[in-house]
Amino acid sequence: MPSTDYVIMSDSCSDLTADLVKELDLLIVPLSLTIGGKEYYNFPDERDISFSAFYDLLRKERKSSTSAVNTTAFISYMEPVLASGKDLIYLAFSSALSATYNASVMACTELREKYPERKILVVDSLCASLGLGLLVYLAVQEKNKGKTVDEVHDFTEKTKLKICHWFTVDDLFHLHSGGRVSRTSAVLGSMLNIKPVLHVNNEGKLISVSKARGTGNALKALLEKMAQTVTDPEEQTIFISHGDCIDRANELVAMIRSKFSVADIIINYVGPVIGSHSGPGTLALFFIGSQR
Repeated sequence: MPSTDYVIMSDSCSDLTADLVKELDLLIVPLSLTIGGKEYYNFPDERDISFSAFYDLLRKERKSSTSAVNTTAFISYMEPVLASGKDLIYLAFSSALSATYNASVMACTELREKYPERKILVVDSLCASLGLGLLVYLAVQEKNKGKTVDEVHDFTEKTKLKICHWFTVDDLFHLHSGGRVSRTSAVLGSMLNIKPVLHVNNEGKLISVSKARGTGNALKALLEKMAQTVTDPEEQTIFISHGDCIDRANELVAMIRSKFSVADIIINYVGPVIGSHSGPGTLALFFIGSQR
């Protein structure tokens, strides 16, 4: 009988809470960031830098740079699992947004030669933040049903393009520094209180879809996007991530609950790595839909 003794692994751009990481029995590889001249690692349990402290620092410094996980680091996390006799599946941050996926593929190629008896599977999730977190969460539910590592791999490949990502950001200058909008758009948008509505498309890229005047209209736009494609909301756990704006996240929760009957809603920070590019005040909504 195929073994169900395997480890599900992801990276810190899944933005899952430390409690969920523990509950789901996940292995998480941290990405890093440099801000204020110092490097920090984005651990879910905030051991290197707390998320609120990061956003306070980001508001002050205005700029933070990030680094992907390299091949050597992947090997250091993966090899103990394989050496213990377990298989492994890694759900990676979108390859369109980071070199992390490519580094993981190189690490796995090397490790397969050393551990030919082990299964080492990688999924390019084409997801970000709690969109990736939602895919990981769903993968664990499949494992808990007794599904094999191959079955979980097939499930995640079939499901990943149904994970809907809808974002709005408060500060357009962070998107400008990441090359997402022009400086002119950032200046004018800030003056006119324009909030872009963005999503992660089927290629795993973050793209701007529309614009809303003011935060209230931006939240309504996120809710409208959910209404257009969500499937069986009463059976879903909805995920929301925020850039140090919990009040706004709770406002969105109330709006969702007034329109839909959902199983549960999980909230966490947009972690420091993704937050370096999206900035304070980011709000993101994730759910399963008929399409992205």
